Formats: sequence, C-alpha cells, structure tokens
Amino acid sequence: MNPKTFFIIDGLGALLSAFLLGVVLVQFKDLIGMPKETLYFLAFLPCLFALYDLVCYLKVKKNELLFLRGIAYANLFYCCLSLGFVIYDYAQLTNLGLAYFILELIIVLVLASIQLKTSFKASL
Repeated sequence: MNPKTFFIIDGLGALLSAFLLGVVLVQFKDLIGMPKETLYFLAFLPCLFALYDLVCYLKVKKNELLFLRGIAYANLFYCCLSLGFVIYDYAQLTNLGLAYFILELIIVLVLASIQLKTSFKASL
C-alpha cells in the first residue's frame, strides 16, 4: 500500500477518535466512566496526529516511509498513554467505557503494526 494512503487512513481515524472522545463520550461520560478532562486530553492528541497526517500527505515527497514510521510510533505512544489512563481510572470505568477503550486500542495497534511493517519492509 502506498504510504500516502496510510496518511489518509490514519488522519481520518484520528479525526474520528478526536470526535468520539472530545464530543460524543464527553456527553455520555456517566455511561463511560472516564473523567471529562481525560477525554479532552485524549481527544487533543488525535487532532495533532491528523494535522501531522495532513501535512505528510500534502508536503512529504521524500522519505515518506520515515514519516510513516513516525506516525506509527506516535500511535503506539497514544496506545500506551490511553492504556495508562484506563488502568488509572479503571475503578470508575463502566463496561461500556472499558469496551470502547479496548476496541480503540486494538484498532490503533493493528494500524500501527501495519504501518511499521510497511515502513520497514519497503526500506529493505
């Protein structure tokens, strides 16, 4: 798959995550159990990732694989951070909240794994 395609997929996914975390889940925070401040913080990072993806898609002409690796590592960092918040706020999380964060982690981990495999395989 073309690295540019990954930037589009990742950017759209990041925008979806930001919307779900910063708008939808905040409205239903009592059903989720995650504090509003944490949801806003977690929503901010995907906004940055979407901006990164947009810039990479539009401007990067060389070393695309290096930039793809960069967003993959950013996604892995996000997963670690998100998991940390889940562990920290576990007592407050509802089953629905736990299910959302587990599903999001799985999706982002799969995407990051594919991004890393693509970036390393293509550079060999």
